[in-house]
Amino acid sequence: MTQLLRVQNFNVSSDGFGAGENPSLERPFGDADPGALFSWAGATASWPMRTDPGGSRGLDDYLTRDYARNIGAEIMGRGKFGPQRGPWENLDWRGWWGDEPPFRTPVFVMTHHERPSFTLSDTTFHFVDADPATVLEQAREAAQGKDVRLGGGATTIREFLDADLVDTLHVAVSPVELGSGSRLWKSPDELLDRFHLDVVPSASGVTHHLFWRK
Repeated sequence: MTQLLRVQNFNVSSDGFGAGENPSLERPFGDADPGALFSWAGATASWPMRTDPGGSRGLDDYLTRDYARNIGAEIMGRGKFGPQRGPWENLDWRGWWGDEPPFRTPVFVMTHHERPSFTLSDTTFHFVDADPATVLEQAREAAQGKDVRLGGGATTIREFLDADLVDTLHVAVSPVELGSGSRLWKSPDELLDRFHLDVVPSASGVTHHLFWRK
């Protein structure tokens, strides 16, 4: 059975940025307004952190539910784990998600500064200093036959795209411009040499870009 490397529900602005400048502990997406990028998913009936009844159905809801389907491990860049750079100064800080991270799988954090693995609830974080192909090999072994999700940020996704390792991508493009920050692309057409693409507008205002390998 083929194990896919999937990008799921990754959000960018209309000019291709996944986050703004100046990320910090209080503002993981820097100068960008996360509501402008992610409100489509939070409004769905299947949003995992929803505490009240209701929520939208349709395409947005389907893609929100698809986020965790058949995922056995996640890969992320250090910038998605936290805003720190350089050697780790505080090993007690364990990410933005509190005691119950939403991943529920092994997570491989790419960093030049390794640290011991740790487990929170049903998520174990591993810190790996290696090239994309090596990290993917480790994640596939941990996924035990399921697919691997490439969680971001934009720079990390681009590294795996440039290494020709990504099988499918779902990118939700929001109708806002950031102007600067962490950029996935200048145009989705950059990927058309290797991927088929369906572009599907949603009533929520985002446009879903669905790529699969040729």
